[in-house]
Amino acid sequence: MFSKTNTTPLPWIAFAIFTLLSFAIPSAVQSSPRVVHVFVALADNQHQAIVPVPPALGNGSDPQRNLYWGAAFGVKTFFKSSDEWQLLFSGRGPKGAILDRCVFKNRNEDVYLVADAYQGSEIKLAVTDFLSAAAGLTSENIHVKVNSADVSIAAGGAADVLGYVGHDAFMDFQIPPIAGAKGHKPRRTIILACASRAFFSPYIQQTGAEPLLWTTGLMAPEAYTLKRLSMAGSPTKTTKRSVTARRRPTTNTRSAALAPR
Repeated sequence: MFSKTNTTPLPWIAFAIFTLLSFAIPSAVQSSPRVVHVFVALADNQHQAIVPVPPALGNGSDPQRNLYWGAAFGVKTFFKSSDEWQLLFSGRGPKGAILDRCVFKNRNEDVYLVADAYQGSEIKLAVTDFLSAAAGLTSENIHVKVNSADVSIAAGGAADVLGYVGHDAFMDFQIPPIAGAKGHKPRRTIILACASRAFFSPYIQQTGAEPLLWTTGLMAPEAYTLKRLSMAGSPTKTTKRSVTARRRPTTNTRSAALAPR
């Protein structure tokens, strides 16, 4: 999946993170915790039009070893190994297609991350659920324990930031637009997929959400980007950014024609 010809060492991720964080306001000024809900479509050699990765990494039914979830830079492994985040819950999700759900809390800020690992063959459901949440049509209260105290956090369409991680599904298929409306608080989106701005833009516009970050070229949707961006994006002040990916790009049968800018 990764190109071996691109050796450009430019730290585009660090630049994007610095820019976004410069607009963030410490979460201490918020009256309620900030929640980031991420929808991860597991890499799948069989059911997605990606350049095949090693079988263990590309088994969309095995989240614990999957490239986007259980591998070193997968969402679960990367956040679980971070000293800044505490794993509060890990288990099956509320739908059969969600093979694993994790809930993390930042140790220094009142920020929660909900991450759902969708079976690779259910990538259409993953992007549909992501866009439905971005439109504010779905909401979910998740109960977790923090230092022996019961805490309820608002996820789905009630979250502050909605994220999608995985193959750019709209290179392969389309779904009906999902219309949303402005809510009592902004809904912002992060889309870590190849050329996500070009393919997701019409859908995000329909949802009424605001893009916090998306990409203009090929990229590896790995968790080091998500980790920093989960702390960016204040409810009262932010900026829209599109990022040209230059580090470890991924390719597939259609994205190979989309050279990074």
